[in-house]
Amino acid sequence: MGVIRFEKEAPAAVAPSRMFKAFVDSHNLLPKIAPQAFKSIDILQGDGGVGTIKLWNFADGGDFKHSKQRIDALDKDNLTCKYTVYEGEGAAAIFEKAVYDVKFEASGNGGSICKVAAECHIKGDQELKEELMKDAEEKATALYNIVEAHLLANPDLYA
Repeated sequence: MGVIRFEKEAPAAVAPSRMFKAFVDSHNLLPKIAPQAFKSIDILQGDGGVGTIKLWNFADGGDFKHSKQRIDALDKDNLTCKYTVYEGEGAAAIFEKAVYDVKFEASGNGGSICKVAAECHIKGDQELKEELMKDAEEKATALYNIVEAHLLANPDLYA
């Protein structure tokens, strides 16, 4: 089993506390603002905190049907979250698991920067194609931009 590590930063014109709250409440927010991507995100176990398991059900017609996510750590004071994605199709089928550390920090312009560090544990001798990673990154960036735009259009949401 191989491990692929990567880091990414994404700026937003929204305060870090609001971006973090939207991130934590993704199971409610994303199916509403991105129905083209998500049918539903269901909590299978837990209350949204550490140990919570979410089932992400993706919209019909895409490459994925579902994946599961477990919240491993959640620090509301420092705006950090660690979670593990497991099970699913597409890139998720190649991974035994993918572990993400996410932190939202203030930026100089009143907005925020989302910092993500990921460790993808590859099953057996499978190979992760660069195009699959690029596609996943593009989709994640597009989704992040949808959340940012929604929060800008709704300044009281997660305030």
